Amino acid sequence: MKAEYITPAVTLFKEDGKPDFDSLKKLYNHLIDGGISGILVLGSIGEFFAVSKEDKKEIIRFAVDQIKGRVKILVGTNSMIPGETIELSNFALECGADGVVIIPPYYFTLTDDSIYDFYAEIANEVKGDIYIYNFPDRTGYDISPEVMLRLARKFSNIVGCKDTIPGVAHTREIIKMVKSEFPDFKVYSGFDDNFAYNVISGGNGCIGGLSNVIPGFFKEWMDAFEENDLQKISEKQQEVNRLMDIYGVGVPFVPYIKTAMAALGIIDSDKATFPLPKATKEDVEKLLGILERR
Repeated sequence: MKAEYITPAVTLFKEDGKPDFDSLKKLYNHLIDGGISGILVLGSIGEFFAVSKEDKKEIIRFAVDQIKGRVKILVGTNSMIPGETIELSNFALECGADGVVIIPPYYFTLTDDSIYDFYAEIANEVKGDIYIYNFPDRTGYDISPEVMLRLARKFSNIVGCKDTIPGVAHTREIIKMVKSEFPDFKVYSGFDDNFAYNVISGGNGCIGGLSNVIPGFFKEWMDAFEENDLQKISEKQQEVNRLMDIYGVGVPFVPYIKTAMAALGIIDSDKATFPLPKATKEDVEKLLGILERR
């Protein structure tokens, strides 16, 4: 059984807040050497919301140059301004990205028709593959399976979605409704512990943040599906259930993922964008304790 695990890579910064390209190169090599299926640059965990358009373009250009040809590369091109999303999406695709991942505008709740109209405008203008990004905890509203199906029927360049929802019911309905009509439509879960259920239900895998920390673990989980090793699949599920405690060490979880990586020596600095919190000594001990008991 085929399964994909894509890492939404953290973005690494220098002390002055500018991208640290030397460290990013090491990170991308760490993920690729660990066996992940692809890398998503500038997703939520990549702190897209706090990076300028100019820095985003530099990161995109650099990431495509470093990653392209080794694993799939997707780029988050989110902006509250649709025109900027279109501009950044076409820039990423022209650089050589395999696709762009787009969350709809947040702050105000949108109706189904407004969500459809947003993605229709994007799809008409973007010259490449688009993945819908559904993250209700951040946007304040949900993108329904019905809206995704309407979009897939109309726009051939809307090729998949990332469904970041704690439960599995919503993702299951997308798989049932959209993939039954468009089998090649990619459906990824956004939380690591939903990976196995996603694949067993007919989805494509996961775009999950914990793979920044231990990509080799998720490669082994993918291999277990490839080998139809139910015992190993179950063991990995139980391990990831314990690892999910990492997300609860602090709020928001982004800097704590970086702290876990720094504690393991994967990255040198866990600097996050202001005003995200910095982990305390006690937080580091909690994170290491979670990793040790897996």
